[in-house]
Amino acid sequence: MKIAERVFRLWCGAFLAVVSAAACSQTYPTKPVRIIVPFAPAGSTDITARVVAQKLTDAWRQQVIVDNRAGAGGNIGAEAVAKSTPDGYTLLLATTGVMAINHRLYRNLSFDALRDFVPVTRIGALPLILIVHPSLPAKTVKDLISIAKAKPGQLSYAPSGVGSATHMTSELFRMMAGVDIVHIPYKGSGQAMVDLISGQVALAFDQITSSQPQVEMGKLRALAVTSAKRFPSVRELPTVAQAGLPGYESVSWNGLAAPTGTPQEIIIRIQEQVARALQSPDIKERFFKDGIEPVASTPERFAAHIRSERARWEKVVDTAGIKPL
Repeated sequence: MKIAERVFRLWCGAFLAVVSAAACSQTYPTKPVRIIVPFAPAGSTDITARVVAQKLTDAWRQQVIVDNRAGAGGNIGAEAVAKSTPDGYTLLLATTGVMAINHRLYRNLSFDALRDFVPVTRIGALPLILIVHPSLPAKTVKDLISIAKAKPGQLSYAPSGVGSATHMTSELFRMMAGVDIVHIPYKGSGQAMVDLISGQVALAFDQITSSQPQVEMGKLRALAVTSAKRFPSVRELPTVAQAGLPGYESVSWNGLAAPTGTPQEIIIRIQEQVARALQSPDIKERFFKDGIEPVASTPERFAAHIRSERARWEKVVDTAGIKPL
């Protein structure tokens, strides 16, 4: 074969590949898309997925289905996506735990979040609020730290599960504040909230939407929000950093990820559509009401965020001595 002919064939092959990829991205999706949520219905992760799924359904004129696969801290749902065909029709509602914490907490995971997923975009940032039982004479974060230091080992906190956002946020607070507070493990937020309201435990970090009604009824006292800036739905609350612990910030997040091997053109198409959806006033209103800040990003920025978060929470897990499950 002559060199000129070989070059021509290579050029044609490259051209056809580009045309094919462009056509693929323009026609996608041609059938229903499934977003697997690795947690039970009704939580903030599920709400995020359903709101975005409806927007994508409207934009694409193709059904986007939310499929809840709860269990093992999100690992069951994540595994299902990791093993799915990388064609853009099965996506993961990725969370802080699945992407940045669970590899340190679970033995023998069947997937690797960095290897088996392609980040598509962040969707939401979810700060928590620091709440205490009213019997505790702490009106500010500074007060709470002073009381905890004066009574080492006497105050307890109630996270909603080992390795959860509430647990990691609590451990970060404990380490940065230099206080000895006792971890009382719970399997879910329901019983943890019951015991906090009854005074069985002294404090907790919890989601804004589940805690705020109890605060408004006077059953709990809110001290601060864990984000770097005040949150719109609880604007009266200072941040933990403002209220007594400089430098403190702990915000969980979620986004979309696809199985490794998914065509880049499809990744970009999904990301662009989600970014447009997050700009709509109705999504912004709904998200802020549910304690979620809409945060779109490029795949590259999301990937960098995941790597940064993994490094951060690995240090917390290791320093706190949390044993793998």
